[in-house]
Amino acid sequence: MGTAHSGPSADKLSVVFAVHVIEGGEQGFLEMYDRIRKSVARTPGHIIDRLGEPADGSRQWVITSEWETPEHFFAWQQSEEHRSLVAPLRKWVDSTQSLRFRVVKETVRVKS
Repeated sequence: MGTAHSGPSADKLSVVFAVHVIEGGEQGFLEMYDRIRKSVARTPGHIIDRLGEPADGSRQWVITSEWETPEHFFAWQQSEEHRSLVAPLRKWVDSTQSLRFRVVKETVRVKS
C-alpha cells in the first residue's frame, strides 16, 4: 500500500508523448531519440526523460518527461533548437499525441 501526498510536485509538469513508429523505422527513431535526449538533458527545468518500448508489438512508443514548471517545458518546446531537432523525427513516425499535466497526487510504495 502506498502513501498519497501532494506538495512541491504539484508545480511540476509531466508530459507523455506517444509516437507510432513506422514499420522498419525503429532504428532511425532510436537514433533521433538519442539526439533529442542529449539536448533536453541540458535544458533548464528538465528533470527526467524516459523512453518506453511497446511490449505488445504495436510500434506505439512512449516518451515521458518531467519538468520543474510548465514554463520550462513550453520554453524548450517553442525553441528553435527543439524544432530543428524534432523535424527529422517525422521521417520515422506516422502519428503522435502529446499529453501535458500537473501532478496533483502521487502514491509511493511503502517499504515494509
